[in-house]
Amino acid sequence: MRTVGVEEELLLVDAESGDPRALSTAVLALAERRAEGDSAFESELHDQQLEFATEPRARMADLAEEIHRWRAEAAHSAAEAGAAVAALATSPMPVSPAIGEGERYRWLAERFGMTAQEQLTCGCHVHVSVDSDEEGVAVLDRIRPWLPVLLALSANSPFWQAQDTSYNSYRSRVWGRWPSAGPMELFGSADRYHELVRALVGTGVLRDEGMIYFDARLSHRYPTVEIRVADVCLDPADTVLLATLVRGLVETAARAWRAGDPPDPVPASVLRMAGWQAACSGMEGPLLHPATMRPEPAADVAEALLAHVRDALEDSGDLASADKGLRDVLTRGTGARAQRELLAASDSLRTVVTECAVRTRG
Repeated sequence: MRTVGVEEELLLVDAESGDPRALSTAVLALAERRAEGDSAFESELHDQQLEFATEPRARMADLAEEIHRWRAEAAHSAAEAGAAVAALATSPMPVSPAIGEGERYRWLAERFGMTAQEQLTCGCHVHVSVDSDEEGVAVLDRIRPWLPVLLALSANSPFWQAQDTSYNSYRSRVWGRWPSAGPMELFGSADRYHELVRALVGTGVLRDEGMIYFDARLSHRYPTVEIRVADVCLDPADTVLLATLVRGLVETAARAWRAGDPPDPVPASVLRMAGWQAACSGMEGPLLHPATMRPEPAADVAEALLAHVRDALEDSGDLASADKGLRDVLTRGTGARAQRELLAASDSLRTVVTECAVRTRG
């Protein structure tokens, strides 16, 4: 069974006002002190956020337990530092992002200016094991049309600088300002993938291979494919659903490659339209169906994703939990809907943030 690991980025906020707090250094120090062994937490580009990474897991129940545990640990350490953590992909409250310490972060700030300054965004990255780079690239080529659906299911960033953006995932629009971000054309082979990566780094625009910000890529650190398209999910159950569907997509794509089935040659420009539609609508409006690239109701497209990976989910024993998780999202909505409902009920973005901090732990 393929293993799955998750990286989640969390926002550090004031527990009373909801304002982002630049306390990552203090929170990381406290988390390391509390940890038994190596800490799962790392700094991020801005001091108002931190990240944790799970271990690779074969069982989704184990992955769920670890996500809950690290979210709880993050909340404990943040509280000791006088803050809270919220699984929000952008800050609803006004914020002046503070670039973190370290030579790499300073380089990014100097090289990319306002683009780097405004990247106070929190995503969720899912790693799935692959047997080789060749298998990994075959997977990347075959999952491309489905990635916007994952973005829609995770949408959790409707607000930006105290304004409703009219998007469900504004984070993805901000993230897309990086020069290497977004969907790619078909790679065709591992050699061609690595040739392109070398060419992009060789331009000097990017610092190194770590700045290959494709929607999905080969990890440069682990024997995995890394799907990077999602917002951090407000509800940890949605993170588990996301990981389950991603593993199903990877296994389905690998099987298609071994069977000799070619990838769908959807142009990257069309995939950008699908990504924009997913960011705009989330699960509240139409999505572009991966088979036709024509708009259809979001629920129908989500059902098509589940049908696409059904065999893989049955084989891993995840079909029933994935079906339930998807029904839950279709019924209650994503984090973006939850945030807007909280604002409608309270007329207070502060309440949105503080309530989301409570919901972050599930």
